[in-house]
Amino acid sequence: MAVKTYRPTTPSLRNMATPSFEELTKGKKPEKSLLVTLKKNAGRNNTGKITVRHQGGGNKKKYRIIDFKGAFSEGGKTVQSIEYDPNRTAYIALLADENGKKSYVLATDGLKVGDVLYAGPHADIKTGNILPISAIPVGTMINSIELYPGRGAQLVRSAGAAAQLMAKENGMAQIRLPSGEVRLVRLDCKATIGTIGNLEHENIKIGKAGKKRHMGIRPTVRGSVMNPVDHPHGGGEGRAPIGHPGPLTPWGKPALGLKTRNKKARTNHLIVKRRNER
Repeated sequence: MAVKTYRPTTPSLRNMATPSFEELTKGKKPEKSLLVTLKKNAGRNNTGKITVRHQGGGNKKKYRIIDFKGAFSEGGKTVQSIEYDPNRTAYIALLADENGKKSYVLATDGLKVGDVLYAGPHADIKTGNILPISAIPVGTMINSIELYPGRGAQLVRSAGAAAQLMAKENGMAQIRLPSGEVRLVRLDCKATIGTIGNLEHENIKIGKAGKKRHMGIRPTVRGSVMNPVDHPHGGGEGRAPIGHPGPLTPWGKPALGLKTRNKKARTNHLIVKRRNER
């Protein structure tokens, strides 16, 4: 995949870089049977209060139902098309089995229309196939990893992401995640072979504020330009220091560097190496 750049005929186009979408199947509309209407709530809860700030507006879009559990039939499934999904950074692949039943999965890099994907312990170690971790060789790059057998993929699902299977012992596998964290996962959990597609997503540049509004993201105002009544960083003449040992949230809680993970979390023993350990 390549990134498309523009001649700087306007200030917004000067730094804009968008996907070329050359991997996608041309002229393919999403499968209607796998679309669900998304209700907009602009970050508000059931009482109408804003619980997530900076959300609202945006283009209308529908949710694509993704098969994260990899429940393939024995005969495998054929890739019908590679499609864009407005709800995630990764592209998605439309699959169909021999009975014509269709489903969406995350598109692995290198997947092409006509490829046949299989799932199960006896499937080949081939891009896009889904196997239990016990059947995957050590050193293989994997994605869409289950944390609990049968629950469906929860780890490594964004564009260009891949984890590496490091070791297998005592019914557990050591997996190095994209963040650098090494974590234990049960051997009977499933994973997909390969790297998630849309590798150039990290090189995309939005270019203008209006495009961010189309994505449903509203503006964020710095606390240092507010009044003291609105933010702990506010007030002072001109550009004033925030007046605190470290940055704070609008509600006075430490904003950066504060460890939020529970020291007594029941899954702490599954983390072999933290992402920020040297």
